Amino acid sequence: MFPSKTLLSILLIALSAVDASPMRREAALTLAFTTRMNARANNINILDADRAHAQAMQHPNISKRASSSSFSIASAVTSYTAQVGIGSPATQYTLIIDTGSSNTWVGAKTAYKRTNTSVATGNSVSVSYGSGSFSGEEYLDTVTLSSNLVITGQSIGVASSVQDLDNADGILGVGPTDLTQGTVSNVDSVPTVTDNLHSKGKIGTEALGVYFAPGGSAGELTFGGFDSSKTTSSVKYVPLTTTSPSSEYWGIDQSITYGSSTILSATAGIVDTGTTLTLIATDAFKKYQSATGAVLDNNTGLLMITSEQYSKLQTLKFNIGGTSYGLTPNGQIWPRSLNTDIGGSSNNIYLVVNDIGSNSGTGLDFINGYSFLQRFYSVYDTTNHRVGFATTSSTSAVSN
Repeated sequence: MFPSKTLLSILLIALSAVDASPMRREAALTLAFTTRMNARANNINILDADRAHAQAMQHPNISKRASSSSFSIASAVTSYTAQVGIGSPATQYTLIIDTGSSNTWVGAKTAYKRTNTSVATGNSVSVSYGSGSFSGEEYLDTVTLSSNLVITGQSIGVASSVQDLDNADGILGVGPTDLTQGTVSNVDSVPTVTDNLHSKGKIGTEALGVYFAPGGSAGELTFGGFDSSKTTSSVKYVPLTTTSPSSEYWGIDQSITYGSSTILSATAGIVDTGTTLTLIATDAFKKYQSATGAVLDNNTGLLMITSEQYSKLQTLKFNIGGTSYGLTPNGQIWPRSLNTDIGGSSNNIYLVVNDIGSNSGTGLDFINGYSFLQRFYSVYDTTNHRVGFATTSSTSAVSN
């Protein structure tokens, strides 16, 4: 939208990818969300927004010294929002869903309405999201995600000051708990909604499944596991990386190949719904650009290819824990129906893979963003310290 962590504790043995766990979806555990493109309204350069997001994550210690978590979710080109009730009777708020931050808060547009379930903690809260931020007071209140997903005593921020977040009421933070450290006064960290669903016995496993519907206009969160009706393969899991700073988010290890050539050797990076593109280290990006023959388009910041080059585009393979996840040629291009939303020409073909802004070796050398996650179901499993992926009906789609 960070150091020794209980959530992202170091695994003491090397693990290979693990097949699907017995976690399954129950209808009561799902929360639908909608996807929205913000670029046209906010005049945002898609690459600038994503790269700012990446740079904030690559340098978490700067944010720690400022006693706030730094992300650029407020500038995100693609946002995902859900209707969440707070209080009793509940007031409905439109909240951005973010796996890259963990504070839940309201008050950006719709004012917080206090009811008999509202409890002021007396603590202040302040979070920076790169170009945006909020500050205010921390409350405990009842949060309703659905009729059967009601959380009592959830810690939420109530904003008195908001900067550069005008397209929603606040954020539903579903990232690692330790990202809340240093954001609320007088406490070390605050439990996320996923933490409390688990601690209160609403879900048996502290895990979150994320599904983006074909076409990208909607999706679904599944608390407690994953929705097997949305997958076309078993879920393969890998342990969270131990490499910092990727280890402080939903970090994994992977390598990337294009055709028969390795463009990024095995290294650490993150999986993040708050990043629109798929970003890779500068040295890997140069190899990818050379292999595809793409040229940089100054209007969008994206690589651009011709129709002939597109016909020759090869699958980009993300090698994660012994499993290869192939981003097909169609999966590597920006949806042409949205070209004008990012300042491009409707007739051009743009690529969704771009430069993270630094060479490999930073400890955060890639971000598998929305463009990757549209093609694969993802599971974020706190209980077992792992991230999982599965194919979906969108994996080989040609909708772009």
